[in-house]
Amino acid sequence: MKKALISGISGQDGSYLSELLLSKGYEVHGMIRRVALEDETHRLWRLRHFKKDLILHSASLESFASLAKIINKTQPDEIYHLGAQSYVHNSFEDEFSTLNTNINGTHYMLAGMKEFSKNSKFYFAGSSEMFGKTLETPQNENTKFYPRSAYGISKVTGYELTRNYRDAYNCFTCSGILFNHESPRRGFEFVTRKISLAVARIKNGLQKELNLGNIKSKRDWGHAKDYVEAMWLMLQQDKPADYVIGTGKQHSVEDFLHAAFDHVNLNFKDYLKIDKNLFRPAEVETLLADSSNSIKKLGWKPKINFEELVREMVDSDLKNIKDKIY
Repeated sequence: MKKALISGISGQDGSYLSELLLSKGYEVHGMIRRVALEDETHRLWRLRHFKKDLILHSASLESFASLAKIINKTQPDEIYHLGAQSYVHNSFEDEFSTLNTNINGTHYMLAGMKEFSKNSKFYFAGSSEMFGKTLETPQNENTKFYPRSAYGISKVTGYELTRNYRDAYNCFTCSGILFNHESPRRGFEFVTRKISLAVARIKNGLQKELNLGNIKSKRDWGHAKDYVEAMWLMLQQDKPADYVIGTGKQHSVEDFLHAAFDHVNLNFKDYLKIDKNLFRPAEVETLLADSSNSIKKLGWKPKINFEELVREMVDSDLKNIKDKIY
C-alpha cells in the first residue's frame, strides 16, 4: 500500500486529493495545525465525510522540527506540499507572514524529505500568480515569471527551491503551476465563492448587494477535482518535471457574475457594487494557461467546464442555505 503525506490537507485541494488517493488505495496522512484539531467542525469541514479514513498529524509550516518528525515517522512514498497562506489579497496586508510561511514552509518540507525520506516523490503547489504581469499569453512552462504580490513572489521562490532540490540533490521533485481552480469547497474569502454564496443568499432574501473590486480581470478557471488528478499524475512519471495546468480558456470575473446570477434568473447588475478598496495595489489583469505539455506528457485533460463549475458552486450554496448549514 502506497503512503502519501499532504500538507494543507484541510484545504480545498487537500480534501479532493485525499479522496482521490483513498480511492486508489493509498494510506493518506495529513498535516494540520493544532488549532484545527481543537476546532474540527469549523476547520475540518471539507474532510468530514471521510476523516475517519485519514491519519492526521499536528504540525506547523513554521517549525522544521515538527515537519521533519512527521516525514521521518511516516516515510511516505509521495509528499504533496499544498499548505500555504494562499489568499492573494491578504498577502498585500501581511507580506511578512506570507513570505515567512510559504517560503520557509516549502524549504522545511524539502529539507525534511532530503534528510529523512529521500526516496519520497515531492509535489510543490505552484500558482499562475507566479506569472503576474506576464508579457506572454498564453503562459507555459517556459514563460518568464513576473509576480505582482508577496504571494506570487513566495511561490516563485518555492518553485526555485523545489527545482534546486531536484538538480542539486537528485530528489524527485515536481512543481505544478496551477491556474485558478475552484469548487464548492473554495474558501469564502475568494472571489468565486464570494459570488456563489452571495447569489444563494440574495436568492433567499438574506443579502441585498455584492461588493467586488476589479471585475474585468481575466482568469483561466477550472475545477479543483480535475486539478488534483494532475498533481497525482506528475508523481507517477518516471522522471520529475514541472507542469502548467489549466483549461486553456479564459473568463473575466464579470463572466463569472453573469453565469452565477443567470443560473437563478437574476441580473447581477441589480446587486453589484464596485468597491475601490477591493482592488489590488498591483493588479494581475490576465492569465491564461497553455497546458499542451501536460496534455501530451501526462495525458491530463480537464473534464468539468466553466459553466458546469459555476452552476455546481451556486447549487451547493443554495443547498447549504436550505439545509441551514450556514
